[in-house]
Amino acid sequence: MMEHKGTKRLETERLILRKYKITDAEEMFVNWASSPVVTRYLTWQPYTRTSDVRLYIKSRIEAYQQKDCYEWVIEWKQNHQVIGSISVVNIDEQKNCAEVGYCLSEAYWGQGIMTEAFRTVIRFLFCDVGFERIEAKHDSRNSASGKVMEKCGLKIENLVPRDSESTENAVKTVVRALFRKDYRP
Repeated sequence: MMEHKGTKRLETERLILRKYKITDAEEMFVNWASSPVVTRYLTWQPYTRTSDVRLYIKSRIEAYQQKDCYEWVIEWKQNHQVIGSISVVNIDEQKNCAEVGYCLSEAYWGQGIMTEAFRTVIRFLFCDVGFERIEAKHDSRNSASGKVMEKCGLKIENLVPRDSESTENAVKTVVRALFRKDYRP
């Protein structure tokens, strides 16, 4: 049985996953939101102004009023910098499914940080909220994101062409999923 809890503070050995604060705007802008490298395979373009990041954060703070809002900023405990984000970007109530999306500052890539954050979110969504399925998608050219999903137990389910011409080398969206019945904490 699913019971929405909203965004709760989650902690790991190295990370604090918490709600956004308006004071996170500058670090978010500098550390990942303005980076064309970080946003290369994402569905949104890099931000060009801190004021736009501030508006985005204000909208997230307002969304926290909803019990089905799951959106965390990732804080690095070592220096208390915000270095990325992870959130439920889509909920399918019929399938009891949460789709998760994430991004991380390039300076923190290759350290297992997103795997650590995603595993913590998966545990929360399965064990505390009661989702039956966690889904995530990545651009077929973004193998690093695929490896994070794989390490977290998500299996490839589908390859969806990103353009109208489905050719052998066309860019695809890779859909991965993990079911609660297959989840091993």
